[in-house]
Amino acid sequence: MVAGACQLVVAIDGPAGSGKSTVGAEVAKRLGALYFDTGVVYRVLALLALERGIAPDDAERLAQLAQNLSIRVGPPSIQDGRLYDVWLDGRDVTWAIRTPEIDRLASLVSAHPPVRRALLRLQRELARNGRVVIAGRDIGTVVMPEAPVKIWLHASLEERARRRQRDLARRGIVRSLEEIVAELADRDRRDATRAIAPMRPAEDAVIIDTDDRTIEEVVETVLAVVRERCECANHGSDSAGVAPLAAP
Repeated sequence: MVAGACQLVVAIDGPAGSGKSTVGAEVAKRLGALYFDTGVVYRVLALLALERGIAPDDAERLAQLAQNLSIRVGPPSIQDGRLYDVWLDGRDVTWAIRTPEIDRLASLVSAHPPVRRALLRLQRELARNGRVVIAGRDIGTVVMPEAPVKIWLHASLEERARRRQRDLARRGIVRSLEEIVAELADRDRRDATRAIAPMRPAEDAVIIDTDDRTIEEVVETVLAVVRERCECANHGSDSAGVAPLAAP
């Protein structure tokens, strides 16, 4: 981080489909901050493991792969619905990591303690870049427990499934609501019961129910919390740009 720069870290956690990405990206835009979803690193790892034939239960090989992972995340270069670009070894994998298969594999590979330890350093390095809105499932409890602003977004399982179904439909993927409900319920169970960094709200997180609320209403609620808890929110920045992520 540049000396004298205004540091602002907003941690947004919640289960899949709770609105973290949509809300987080808009909050970051209004704060002049970089937006980053930590799930990206697990999705990229899952994609790379799939391409290299590494099983999702092979913790040792996955951890080795994670230690050498090199990703670049930045503002969207194409207006095709993406919230940001994700590059892996020089290729755009933004949509390749957003398939139902990668959804499933990312949850499996993220359950391994060695993998989470290897990728934790990448996530923390990004959060130290100055002004960042970072979304995930354990940001406020593990990745950035010292973040001045911690938000937990809640939504019912049925509402989250409807949102996921709409997102998939926009990409030409047709799935039944019942199938998506079952998948999300299974993922919730895995995320909440894993041995390391289980999904749960931080004790000092502000919990926001996103059911029956518009995106704008949720964004404004988050911004109100940011302004209350962090004076830095009033100092905009034009520095949000491409963030290279590479394991040390």
